[in-house]
Amino acid sequence: MTAAMPGALSDTAFAVRRDAVAAETEALLDRLLASDIQTGEWTRPARLLEAMRYATLGGGKRLRPLLVVETAALFGAPRAQALMAGAALECVHCYSLVHDDLPAMDDDALRRGRPTLHRAFDEATAILAGDALLTFAFDVMARPETHPDPDIRAALVLELARAAGLGGMAGGQMLDLAAEGRFGQGRPMTEADVLTLQAMKTGALLTFACRIGAILGRVAPDISAEISRFGLALGRAFQVADDLLDVEGDATLVGKATGKDASAGKATLVSLLGVEGAKQRLAALVAEAENALQHFGADAGMLRAIVHFVAARKM
Repeated sequence: MTAAMPGALSDTAFAVRRDAVAAETEALLDRLLASDIQTGEWTRPARLLEAMRYATLGGGKRLRPLLVVETAALFGAPRAQALMAGAALECVHCYSLVHDDLPAMDDDALRRGRPTLHRAFDEATAILAGDALLTFAFDVMARPETHPDPDIRAALVLELARAAGLGGMAGGQMLDLAAEGRFGQGRPMTEADVLTLQAMKTGALLTFACRIGAILGRVAPDISAEISRFGLALGRAFQVADDLLDVEGDATLVGKATGKDASAGKATLVSLLGVEGAKQRLAALVAEAENALQHFGADAGMLRAIVHFVAARKM
């Protein structure tokens, strides 16, 4: 972190706030996915709930809930509402990891340092657990506990659907598979192609995480656009850092296999620009994200710290 940056936090102060959100998110998800969970009048299969809890609890950076909580704080929205919305978003993120790990997708054996869900249970259970987490996210986001105004809840649900679906994460995953040549010989991916793929696959949920705070805080459109610009740059920085980790990271720290992008023929900025070129792009994206926060001054210190955390992470 740069000490001269307006509103910069010390590493200790950042870690305390980050860990507090992670602990609150963990406790909330534990409560939401408890054995007496209320999801309608029908039975709740114990094995499915156990698999959902395995996929969701006990690990992860909780970056998306952290972004929700911190942008909500920036705009004066209640922390309890932000945590509910962040928990819903984390359910979508965890579902995506479960499905990404499946043999038909990335075929991974480890996630967060332990067996992936389909290895710990079975493929059918993993598919259904992912399905259930995705739909449960909309259940949580639509609750009055997330926001008392039904118009705000409707806006959150609409943006969640778009960020997670055809024009967002799911669509980006399809573009990623196509880039691997899964569906026949395609044309070589350009840098513009890779940026579009990554903005959808990874960036859409991260951008939405930032926008949730603006929606909860009922901010003006111009302010919402600024925080969206921040979220887009952050999402791109996250993906470049992730691509670099796959090349240079320690699998024991990352918690999953590394070196898989090149072997799978994935299109990344590292493959197009090289390691040094990707590092330069990452630095430029950090600067772009910081620039998007200029309007907020020292109040955005935590968001600036998150950008540097994303860029420098080792896991």
